[in-house]
Amino acid sequence: MAERYYAVDRISAQTAIVVDEEGRAASIPLRRFKKGIAESMVLRVPIDDGGEPDWLAAEVDAAETERRRRKSQEFLQALQEHDVGAGDVD
Repeated sequence: MAERYYAVDRISAQTAIVVDEEGRAASIPLRRFKKGIAESMVLRVPIDDGGEPDWLAAEVDAAETERRRRKSQEFLQALQEHDVGAGDVD
């Protein structure tokens, strides 16, 4: 079965906004996930034969979550090092 990665962008009262690797966002009811997802986690989601994500079978990919967190920190640090303005990049 094919899989895709989705990052949990944010969570509201009953909905998770997830973003796929192409930057497309989707609003998914929290009841369609196992308990325990949180913002910034990366989910590995099986894709069914019809091409639809199986959200209930989604698993947190801790290694991918950490890899993306480090990449974001490195990017922010590079911006701060090259900030020629008033130092307003935090």
